[in-house]
Amino acid sequence: MLPSIRSVLTKFKVQGGAQLGTDEELQQLCRQMGLSWRERLLTPIVTLRLFFLQVLHGNVALNALPHIAGFSFTSSAYCEARQRLPLELLQRLLRQVTQKVLEIQPLAAADRWLGHRVFLADATAFTLPDTPPLLKHFGQVPNQRPGCGFPVAFGLLLMHFGSGLLQRLIVAPLKTNELKMLPAAHEELQPGDVVLGDSAFGKYVELALLAQRGVAGVFRLTRRIVDFSPGRLQAAGKQCGRPSSRWLRQLGPLDQIVEWFKPDTPSTYLTPEQWAALPQKLIVRELRYRLDRPGFRVHEITLVTTLLDHQHYSLPALADLFHQRWTIETNLRHLKITLGMDTLHAQTVEGVHKEILMFCLLYNLVRLVMGVTAKTLHVSIDRISFIDALRWLLYEPTASSIPHLITHPVRPDRLEPRVVKRRSKHYPLLTRPRAELRNALLLKSLLIK
Repeated sequence: MLPSIRSVLTKFKVQGGAQLGTDEELQQLCRQMGLSWRERLLTPIVTLRLFFLQVLHGNVALNALPHIAGFSFTSSAYCEARQRLPLELLQRLLRQVTQKVLEIQPLAAADRWLGHRVFLADATAFTLPDTPPLLKHFGQVPNQRPGCGFPVAFGLLLMHFGSGLLQRLIVAPLKTNELKMLPAAHEELQPGDVVLGDSAFGKYVELALLAQRGVAGVFRLTRRIVDFSPGRLQAAGKQCGRPSSRWLRQLGPLDQIVEWFKPDTPSTYLTPEQWAALPQKLIVRELRYRLDRPGFRVHEITLVTTLLDHQHYSLPALADLFHQRWTIETNLRHLKITLGMDTLHAQTVEGVHKEILMFCLLYNLVRLVMGVTAKTLHVSIDRISFIDALRWLLYEPTASSIPHLITHPVRPDRLEPRVVKRRSKHYPLLTRPRAELRNALLLKSLLIK
């Protein structure tokens, strides 16, 4: 290696991707996994830092990465180096960095609600390159002809309530049901935690699985019949128009304790052993409140929860907690649009998982910068600009001073129409494979001649 290249590489090790940790910390993580490597230009440590820089700069093209890093290497060498990185290494790195970030007081305190850690659960999707391995594994949107669409990966997120940190992102094929992915997310939960989710999670199976771990759930109900009449009757068998739960106690006009029963049909998402371990009955709390805030489409929201103490967990407190569940939509926009994870570039299944993990790692580091700034300015984390924190990571990777970031004003109940002003270019959609269209154009040009 030329001396000039060696000095540039040394400088890169100190500055490039410094947010991941020191070389000693990364080497220790690699040694714990039993990794060994020979001395080369793109060692696992350098490759990790290059991978992070690539995603930090907007998941730039491979040809642009040498200019950012400051030393020369080929795209094929970098691709091979990324393929050599074990998937477990990135998983452990994300877990280790997230754990360290959670030790920061403003981030840890922001996740507490009435003494509980609160997590937000939601699902999302990402588009992938149109390659045969990805199409076979992940699938694509139905009713699309081959060659006219892109593979789509389905993801289930477990996000911290106040800090917005990503605890876990589980990736699966497009047609995977959320309930099938939930048991893997439960591994991140501890007794006393609370999980918030929409109506997709408000089912007996999910509440029972969480209760087995000592975890409470607060989910929305949309399809289940709920009747707040005191002493009302329970539906006999599959009688329509009546709730299937058994009324136990009234806590308020729209607040009651009821008993849910285990469904007769076993869940296809659980093993026979898991299904047999579920209790036959589950005591839950059903409550309803009216939403009179402008800009919200729903006027009445019904919730189900296993938090039964109505004095400690009042209806207004649960309503306010569930209202803040919508922050996950803003955080998802930061993850997918601001960082660019909406469209991934890796062309193999394992490469997709690695790319998503690196995006999650970058996202959590941005949230760390926001948390430190919020503590300094004595404001809530959601008032700190996400994109300005990203710029600070991008342009001041080794800065030791506290970042001074844009702080948004308090805007409660802000009302904005969900429309865009800028018009998109009007091009016809691809309804036939590109090769067929190319042949049609070629035939048309020959006929004209």
